[in-house]
Amino acid sequence: MEEILEILEKNSKYSEEEIASMVGKTVEEVRAAIKEYEDKKVILGYPALINWENTNKDSVIALIEVKITPQRGEGFAKVAERIYKFSEVRACYLMSGGFDLTVIVEGKTMKEVALFVAQKLATQEGVLSTATHFILKKYKDNGTIFEEKIRDDREAIFI
Repeated sequence: MEEILEILEKNSKYSEEEIASMVGKTVEEVRAAIKEYEDKKVILGYPALINWENTNKDSVIALIEVKITPQRGEGFAKVAERIYKFSEVRACYLMSGGFDLTVIVEGKTMKEVALFVAQKLATQEGVLSTATHFILKKYKDNGTIFEEKIRDDREAIFI
């Protein structure tokens, strides 16, 4: 039944009837599977992917590399929890490599994000350093291409 998850991940607007048709199950089986996935916290939500560049909303998104000192008995989780509870934080990931956490932050302006990093994030106990990268343009997000160029495959005719 993981097919159902794959379908919902690509487009959560499909109806139970459409999904049942796609996977060759009854509507009741699909409904029961989705409810079970929700109850077990496999399905956590049904977000829409918005291209905010096509709206009037002003916002800035930054990816912040954070190096932290793990807490005894807690590892990285305690520091990560303090960080992801801030309303400005959209996502927080434990990473391998040269830094420990990736924190995705949203604000109205670059200055607002910079102040968040300087006043709230960098001052957290256990945070050793941060490196902020502002997202300038999204080309693809969650598997969705934001602006596909229309390709003209017609041959040119010269007279």
